[in-house]
Amino acid sequence: MRIASFNINGVKARLPRLLEWLQETRPAVACLQEIKSQDEGFPGHEFAAIGYHAIWHGQKGFNGVAILADGVEPIEIQRGLPGDPTDEHSRYIEADVFGIRVACIYLPNGNPVPGPKFDYKLAWMQRLHARMRALRRDEVPAVVIGDFNVIPEDKDVWSPAAMAADALMQPDSRDAYARLLHDGWTDAIDTLNPRGGVWTFWDYQAGAWQRDHGFRIDHALLSPELADRLSAAGVDKEYRGREKASDHAPMWVELRR
Repeated sequence: MRIASFNINGVKARLPRLLEWLQETRPAVACLQEIKSQDEGFPGHEFAAIGYHAIWHGQKGFNGVAILADGVEPIEIQRGLPGDPTDEHSRYIEADVFGIRVACIYLPNGNPVPGPKFDYKLAWMQRLHARMRALRRDEVPAVVIGDFNVIPEDKDVWSPAAMAADALMQPDSRDAYARLLHDGWTDAIDTLNPRGGVWTFWDYQAGAWQRDHGFRIDHALLSPELADRLSAAGVDKEYRGREKASDHAPMWVELRR
């Protein structure tokens, strides 16, 4: 069973590419980030036409997350990340699908550093830590998947020096990510690619795609109950090179049923 994640960078702008990817790779579950659509404008009917049921948490112009499931209705558990009732950003949605708890996240970017956006990023990561601890306590097979906006280690970026001042690579960001793993979660891509060199994002600027100047910020973290079922993980890199592509490529994990 394949569970995938795709920061689509505008669901309407990239809809042909998204439908293309879904039909060509057919993941059982597809988690989307940066749908950049209000709830009423989300093209759920387009996914229904090819057999996918969807739930989504939208926002006008930016953010937004969704979970698509092939042939079944996702059972929504949580909309929005708990811990801050004043936070109106659409960055988190959680559902039960195929007997697995799936949390789809779009973690704040945090730039510029220092500043309120970086403070918000770290506070959001603290709230995520609390939610993931709650999932661990429930002992449900779970995956937290999406755009984490964290480059975990130097091996996860084409040039550590080029990104050293970015919020994605700050020690506080990396420490917050490491704390998630220390609670017993497994980084699927890293586990199967321990030497690094796997990218999920290439900027539109400076010929980053053509020069393969990318980095890894899209992750799938598996609970112990699910990590035992991990059989493969990877990135659908070729989709980044297609016409009018997102600046992210889809990433995925394969689980034994």
